[in-house]
This record gives sequence, C-alpha cells and structure tokens, in this order.
Amino acid sequence: MVSAFGGGHAAWLTIAAMGLLGCLLSPAAEILIARLLPRLGGLPSPRIRMTTAAVTGAACVAFAVRFSNSASLPALVLLAVVGVQLARVDIALHLLPNQLVFILLITGILLLAAPLIISQQADDFVRALAGAVILFAIYLILALISPGGIGMGDVKLAAPVGLYLGYLGWSQLLYGGLLGFIVNGVTTAVLVGGKRRNVAKEVPHGPAMLGALALTALLIQ
Repeated sequence: MVSAFGGGHAAWLTIAAMGLLGCLLSPAAEILIARLLPRLGGLPSPRIRMTTAAVTGAACVAFAVRFSNSASLPALVLLAVVGVQLARVDIALHLLPNQLVFILLITGILLLAAPLIISQQADDFVRALAGAVILFAIYLILALISPGGIGMGDVKLAAPVGLYLGYLGWSQLLYGGLLGFIVNGVTTAVLVGGKRRNVAKEVPHGPAMLGALALTALLIQ
C-alpha cells in the first residue's frame, strides 16, 4: 500500500479522477436506491444529494492518496460510494438496508479477491474473510446480550466493516473495531445527556462504524 505523495503527474491525475468518479457515482447510487428501494422514501433533497456527493468524492480522493498503488483501491471506492449512502439512510431513517449491506459485502469480497488472479499472495484476502467473521460474531454476541443497544442491521454491517479492516491488517481490525465502539459510546452519551433518557435506542450506529473504518484505513499503517 503506497501513498501517492511523492508521485508524478500521473498519480495526481488518478487521484483527481477518483474524486470525480466518486462525485458522479454518488447521485447514480441515489437514483438506483430510490428506484429499487422505494420504501426508503425516494430521492433525498438536493442539499443532501450535494453533501453526499461531496463527502463521497472527498473519501475517494483520500483513499486514492493513501492507496494509489494498491490493488484494493477499487474496493475502497466501492466502500466510499456505498458506505456514504448507508450512513445517509441510517441517519435519516435509523435503518441499514440489507440490500446495500450485502452489496458492500459481496462486491467487496469479489474486488478484494480479484488481485489473486495475478498474484499468489492470498494472506490479505484470507485475513479479510476472517475479519468479517470475527467482527460479525462480536456484534452478534453483543446484540444478543443487549438487544436494545445494537440492532441486527449493525450486526450485518459488521461483516463488511470487518472484511475491509481485516484486509488492511490485524492491527487495523482491532483498532477499527474498538474505535467504532468508542465513537458509538461517545455519541450516545452526548445525546442522552443533552436530550432524553431513551434516546440511546435512536442513535444510528452505522455512521460511526463506517467512519471508524475510514479513519483506520487512512491513518493506521
């Protein structure tokens, strides 16, 4: 995983192209979601669509800078596009649609497995699969222990989050998983302290899990 810093013009053109690609894929994803999942309420407002496009483009640029020469970049672009949409829906509706979670998981597996065609190095991919199973199991256990704190949508999302963290490394899986719990806990504590007692059940955990994944990927080597 080599950063683009110190690269030539071609590297920076690739980074710019990734940012533009993210900005274009974001509205395309929203159109598909509105058509295929009408129960989510159709297209969001223009302001939200512009915000999600900007966030998606920025995430694609950040991933391109950090992983410019890595075969995992296509999978990370997918993460940026689908992850931002999942966060948007979870914030608005407190819902993580199975279809989007499964797309992130299954397509992520395929994209992360693609380098195996030209390389015999399978350690990263095997670790990714293990990460998906481990984080899914941890969230499932926590959901069974405290069903009011973690929903099944969060449990399902833990699988693709663990997939990406595991691919990056065991340390990333540990730190990313812990960071997701910490951000969730802090967010819940702030909202409970500032509003009402039962607000903890209304806190969307998806954005914190996805945000922790992105920060871990970008900051921890």
